[in-house]
Order: sequence, then structure tokens, then C-alpha cells
Amino acid sequence: MTDLPIEAIDYLTRQHRALEQLLGLVLPEEDPAQRKQLFDRAGDQLTVHLKAEEDIFYPAVKASRTEDILLESLEEHLSLKRLLADLLAMAPDEKTFEAKFKVLKEQTEHHHKEEEENLFPKVRKLMDDTVRQELGQKMAELQARLKRAGEPREAVVNETDSAAPLK
Repeated sequence: MTDLPIEAIDYLTRQHRALEQLLGLVLPEEDPAQRKQLFDRAGDQLTVHLKAEEDIFYPAVKASRTEDILLESLEEHLSLKRLLADLLAMAPDEKTFEAKFKVLKEQTEHHHKEEEENLFPKVRKLMDDTVRQELGQKMAELQARLKRAGEPREAVVNETDSAAPLK
């Protein structure tokens, strides 16, 4: 548990920017070993982010006014997981790695934009600061557990059949 309150929307938005920055470092890296290391870090960050949204944030904000956005977001998560699973099976110097990675990066950025423009403003109206801070704390704790378990990105390979259910 952290000592400082973590407001859920701010927490997710900060993760969006950090992930976008990390994704931006992967392709310019010419050394295959360094590229793989950066990609693995990005894959882990993306995986724990998606898991926190699916297991904690989305179920908490499910309401008739957000359900359509959440269902679309879960389908976008599925697409990101499929791309990530494909990339995990590839060497970073493979011919199609760069093209597939660009698609992952673009879809990630699109997903972030939609959440920030459509979902997050609705959530701010539906939930007060205290509830959002509790959600932020729960997400941070889940992500810490996933990271301690090691290589969270590897779990994505088993989550590509269908979108996560909206709980």
C-alpha cells in the first residue's frame, strides 16, 4: 500500500503518458537486445495497466451511461493483447516486428485518447474523489502484485480468445 492517495483517473492518465513514452523508445533502438528489453518493459506496463482497468476500474464505473464505452474498451484491450502476444513470439529484428509494433503503438494511443475524452469525464461526474482514490489505490496494489510475480506480459498469450467480460 502506498502512503499517498492515488486518484484513479489521474493514475491511469499518468500511465498512458508513461506507456506512450516507453513505446516511442522501442523502434528507434537499433540494438536488438536493447530493443527487446524496452519492448519487454512496455509489454509488462501495458499488461498491468490493462489488467487493472479490466479487474478494478471498469467494473467500478459500470453504469448505463458508460457500459457502451466500456464494452468498446474491452474489445480494444483484446486487440492490444493479440498484437502483444504476436510480438512476444517474434524477435525484435524480424522483418514484420516493426510494422506490427507500429500498429500496437497506434492502437494504444487511440485507446488512451478515447478513454481520456469519453470515459474519464463521465467517471468524474459519476464518482466522487474519495471513491476514485480508493480505486486508484486498489489498481496500484494489483499492479504491484503482478509486477512482483514477474513478466506479466507473458499472461497475455492466454487472453486472446475473447474480450474480458464486463464484471
